[in-house]
Amino acid sequence: MDLHYEVYGNGKPVVLIHSGGADMRDWSSVVPLLSEDFHVISFDGRGAGRSPSPIEPANYVQDLLSLLDHLNIPQAAVVGHSMGGQIATEFAIQYPERVSELILIAPALSGFPYSEEMQAYMLRVSAAAPDIEKMIELCIEPPSYEITRNHAERGLMIQMLRHHFEHTFTWATFDSVWPEPPAMERLEDISAKTLFIIGDHEMPDNRQVGEQFRRVPGARFVTISEADHMLTLTHPNELSRHIIQFVKD
Repeated sequence: MDLHYEVYGNGKPVVLIHSGGADMRDWSSVVPLLSEDFHVISFDGRGAGRSPSPIEPANYVQDLLSLLDHLNIPQAAVVGHSMGGQIATEFAIQYPERVSELILIAPALSGFPYSEEMQAYMLRVSAAAPDIEKMIELCIEPPSYEITRNHAERGLMIQMLRHHFEHTFTWATFDSVWPEPPAMERLEDISAKTLFIIGDHEMPDNRQVGEQFRRVPGARFVTISEADHMLTLTHPNELSRHIIQFVKD
C-alpha cells in the first residue's frame, strides 16, 4: 500500500475520504471525536498530502478498495467530503458489500452537468497557475467559502490548498479513471444506508447535486446552519454528532 494512512480508535470501521484541494487534515478536528466510538481510517488520496503523485491516470475507487483490503477491513462506513464524496458514491455502487453506511458531505457527482459558472470558476483558478497565491485567492473567493474565510480554520484551509497546488506541479498526469456509466445514472442502485450533509452557504451546483441524491432509496438529509463547503473544518462537533448517530442507528 503506497498511500499514506493513519488509524485511530476501536470498534466499527469508519473510513474518511478528504475533499479535492485538501488532504487528511480535512478531518483533523473530526477524527478525535469519531475515534471515541469507532475504528477510524484517514488517508491522503493519490497526489495529496504525503501520498505519492500519480504517474498514470488515478483510479481513486480502486485505491480505496486496495486500502481496505490492505487493512483487512471487509466492510466499513464510508464518509466522503466534496470530491471524496464522489469517490465514496462510486465505491458504494461498485462494491456495495463493502459499505455499511454511506455518509456524503457536499459531494461532487460524476456525470452531473455542472453549470457554466462552475466550469468558468474552475478554469479561472487553473489559469492563474503557476501563481499559487493567486490560485488560492480565486479558489476561496466564492460565497461557498465565506464562512471559512472568516473562521479560525482559514489558515488550515489555505495551508492545504497551497500544499495541493504545489504538489500538482509534480503530477505526471491529471487524468483519472471512473466507472461507467457515471454515478449520476446509477444513484437508485445505492443499497447502503445513506446520509447526505450540506451547509446552508453552498454553491447552487452543490445544492442541485443534493437534489439528485434524493433518488437514493431511503437517503436522509441534513442541512447545517451557518456552514459552507468546508464544514469539516468549521463545524466538526455538529458534523461528528450526525455521523455518530447515523452509524449507530
